[in-house]
Amino acid sequence: MRVARPVVLSPEQRHALQQQARARSLPARVVERARIVLRAADRLQDKQIAAELGIQPEKAARWRNRFLDGGLPALQKDAPRPGRPHTIADAKVKAVIEKTTRERPPNATQWSTRTMAAAAGVSEASVRRIWRAHGLKPHLVRTFKVSNDPEFAEKLEAIVGLYLNPPEHAIVLCADEKSQIQALDRTQPGLPLKKGRCGTMTHDYKRNGTATLFAALDTLDGSVISMCDDRHRHPEWLRFLGVIDSVTPREKQIHLIADNYSTHKHAKVQKWLARHPRFHVHFTPTSCSWLNMVERFFRDLTEKRIRRGVFRDVEELITAIGDYIDHHNQHPKPFIWTAKATDILEKVKRARRALNNPQSA
Repeated sequence: MRVARPVVLSPEQRHALQQQARARSLPARVVERARIVLRAADRLQDKQIAAELGIQPEKAARWRNRFLDGGLPALQKDAPRPGRPHTIADAKVKAVIEKTTRERPPNATQWSTRTMAAAAGVSEASVRRIWRAHGLKPHLVRTFKVSNDPEFAEKLEAIVGLYLNPPEHAIVLCADEKSQIQALDRTQPGLPLKKGRCGTMTHDYKRNGTATLFAALDTLDGSVISMCDDRHRHPEWLRFLGVIDSVTPREKQIHLIADNYSTHKHAKVQKWLARHPRFHVHFTPTSCSWLNMVERFFRDLTEKRIRRGVFRDVEELITAIGDYIDHHNQHPKPFIWTAKATDILEKVKRARRALNNPQSA
């Protein structure tokens, strides 16, 4: 009868293997290998280990021997498998990466696997492997806008300070208008969702008018104060400020975060604010709508209620928006702001350096 090679563990090795065998964050294969070695150290044979762990005896023998030959590091990765050697030189790989990141094809804005393969003299499969290995995705692009506001830092610190350390006996509201919400009706009824088929809707539509939603998000509890109108001029904004004034406790100060839309800075708006000293308006830096948390609520509203909605007239659209906000306010949840002003400033500084010197990015 063949007897497996004995495994003798030092106290340090046993402790490390026991930690690996109990770990929840390690890959399952590493945990299994640690258990095999531990049972082998308890003088169990490969067949006994296999029956206990539900594996093949050959597998138990393999990892017993690899541990005896290579120690703990041998359990972390598989042994190299035989295969076809690399046929693309490192210089060619470097050339593909350089061409992908520094050049553009003569007749397009980005490379495809076919155009890159033709330009670099390699196969499409090789281009795919090189791009995958180096995290290159020429078909994707992300939009951005770096603010050029000369008072960017001061405005950023003021608004982020309101998010992270709101003042006592005050309400912090993120306010804005979502304008030109279209009441779209489909030209034909769609088919409902069923097993094996998603819901359908026609690609064309009928326009039945537009509406504007004015909303103010309470950063403390996530509730929303809203008003719908057909336009978004300064009279409508003043009317919305009046709504906020009427529904909030009179004894509390109101810190209102808004963007730089000219309506928000109209002379009549400034006069109204002067007559209502409990309102303190904080304007976001230019090109920084992401700093206003109500935009996150607008995104949810669009995704969940408007984009797939069918509205035969504006009144039906306004009713749908009102129902969504009423349902939201029954169980509101605040959006938690976590980014510190210093972290955002550093990121903006890096972006500006990259814009000023694209070659170093």
